[in-house]
Amino acid sequence: MTSTTTTALPTTFAPRWVAAMLTTVLGTSAGGGAATSLGELDRQAGDGDFGTNLTSAFTRVQDEIAATSPQTFTAWLTAVSRGFLGTGGTSGPLFGMFFRDIARCAAGDSPTLTELADGLTAAVATVQRYGKPQVGHKTMVDALVPAAQKLSEQAAAGVDPVRALNASAEAARAGALTTRDIVARRGRASYVGEVARGVLDPGAAAVALMIQCAAAAVAGHDGPVDTAWTH
Repeated sequence: MTSTTTTALPTTFAPRWVAAMLTTVLGTSAGGGAATSLGELDRQAGDGDFGTNLTSAFTRVQDEIAATSPQTFTAWLTAVSRGFLGTGGTSGPLFGMFFRDIARCAAGDSPTLTELADGLTAAVATVQRYGKPQVGHKTMVDALVPAAQKLSEQAAAGVDPVRALNASAEAARAGALTTRDIVARRGRASYVGEVARGVLDPGAAAVALMIQCAAAAVAGHDGPVDTAWTH
C-alpha cells in the first residue's frame, strides 16, 4: 500500500481549508471576497441570490466555529455543513449535504487522501441524488464530477496529496469553465435559456474555488485563492 492510503493528511488541513474558504468567499481587510462576483454571475443567469446565500452560509460557519471550537476534520467540516444547512435557497441544502458527507469520510482526526477521495465521491453522489443534475446541465456537478474522478485516480496511483489535490482543483476549474457555453438544464439558469449562455455557472465556480482552497490547505496555506478566472 502507498503512503497516501495509510497516512493521514496533516491535522492542520481542515482548519486551513475552512480558513481559505472563508477568506476566499467573504474577503479580507485587503479586499472583497468571491461572493460578490459569484452573486453577479447569478444575477446574469439566475435569480441573483447566490452571493447573498454564500455570505450568509459562511457567516454561519464562523458562528459554528466560535460555538464549537472544532478540533478534528469531522468537526471542522461539520461546522461548514451546518452553516449551509441553515441557509435558504436551492444551493444551501445541497452544499450542506455535500460537506456533511465529506465530514464523515475520516476514520481518525484527519483523513487519508484515499478517504478524502472517497468522501468527495460520496458527496457528489448525494448532490446528484437529490438535485438530479448530470454533467452538462450547467450546475455545480460540472465541476464536482471531474474533481472527484481526478482525486480518486490520483489517490489510487499513490500520488502525493499536494499534487493530487492540485490536479483535482484544476479538473474542477476546467469543468466549471465549460459551463460558460452550456444552456442550463437544471437550476434557476434553466428558466432563462439562451440568456445564460456565455455566463459561468456560479455554483460550479464556487465548488471549484472550494477545491482550490483544499489544494492550498494541504500545501500549508490558509489565505484566499485566485478567483480571477471566475470573472
